Amino acid sequence: MKFCAIVSEFDPFHSGHKYLFDKVKEAGYEHILCIMSGNFVQRGEAAVFHKFVRARHAVENGADAVIELPACFAVSPAELFAGGAVHILASLPNVDALAFGCEIDNKSEFLRAAELLSREDKAFKAALKANMKDGTSYIRARNAAVLSMGADLDENFLSSPNNILGVEYCRALLAEKSKIEPLPILRRGGHAEETLGGEFASSTAIRAAMRSGGKRDKKSLKAYLPADVLADAATFEEVPYPRAALVSLLRAQREKIAAAPDCSEGLENRLCSLAKTNPDYDALLPKVVTKRYTLSRIRRILMQNFLGVELKDVKEYLTSPLYAKVLAVREENAEEILASLAGNIPVIARKSDFSLLKKDALDCFLLDVRANDLYNALTGTYTNEFLTIFA
Repeated sequence: MKFCAIVSEFDPFHSGHKYLFDKVKEAGYEHILCIMSGNFVQRGEAAVFHKFVRARHAVENGADAVIELPACFAVSPAELFAGGAVHILASLPNVDALAFGCEIDNKSEFLRAAELLSREDKAFKAALKANMKDGTSYIRARNAAVLSMGADLDENFLSSPNNILGVEYCRALLAEKSKIEPLPILRRGGHAEETLGGEFASSTAIRAAMRSGGKRDKKSLKAYLPADVLADAATFEEVPYPRAALVSLLRAQREKIAAAPDCSEGLENRLCSLAKTNPDYDALLPKVVTKRYTLSRIRRILMQNFLGVELKDVKEYLTSPLYAKVLAVREENAEEILASLAGNIPVIARKSDFSLLKKDALDCFLLDVRANDLYNALTGTYTNEFLTIFA
């Protein structure tokens, strides 16, 4: 059994994700393996539904199996997010392709950009350093450095959010020397629109409608959510994460905050100082944001601190054998699917599989357990970390 993989959050699963599944099938891939963020996601927030619920949604709507993207990667910046996902996928024996939504579906362009952005010569490093002096973010400074050195790339291609992540997937595939083929699929609909509308709606707009008390918003969701997701959305309750994140920030030692993957240049001092006089999560964030430090980056730092994610550990896990933690699998051929995943790393599908983990893989997995326990505490529910859903 061969798979096309999709790196995902499904927060929540919607018609755009179903469209991606359909395009993968149209491209000739019969089986879909999703590697999905757990209970906390890359924008620095708690997921709207528990990871097992979101995994079930994916399998009920076309995926064959869903494995978990470890928490340390799921809440890290694009390079580490993509690198972690590809590191695990490259360790599985039957993954032939990696599909991702993008604004330009040109595989050659993605691979060329990945090669250019992976260069480490002195001229590139000097240009990168110079571009960051005025407060420009790392991604923008890196792109500008490549373009300034005569790279024949479209600046719009490099600046599109989904293309940026697609390039990072390709960079990670090159770094892993993986035979997995990138499969860019042209997106339909917007990326971060805040209101529902059109054939496809963004996850941002869908989450906003779920949080709205308006009957009109609730009714509009029917056009964008499969029936099973819509049923769960009807009982949606906001996860009370923000206050917990602020409390965690105030009690943390500054050197621990500084160890977070997204924290640098003494930003922990600014965060701690402002948190003392701004005891409200939503009021604090915009006061910390600068040209270099975007809102999503600040949110991730607070999330990384809340979970205890440190850059040194994430880098270590990127070069260590890890695991494929199964969240959900299609019931009718579950054993065949699980057998197809078995390869160079342990497949964790039952509690007894926990004994297979050693060293860095064990530490990485225990962070996933901690994240699950924290989400349970925030939501007032209990879900066993070793529960695997056969949907």
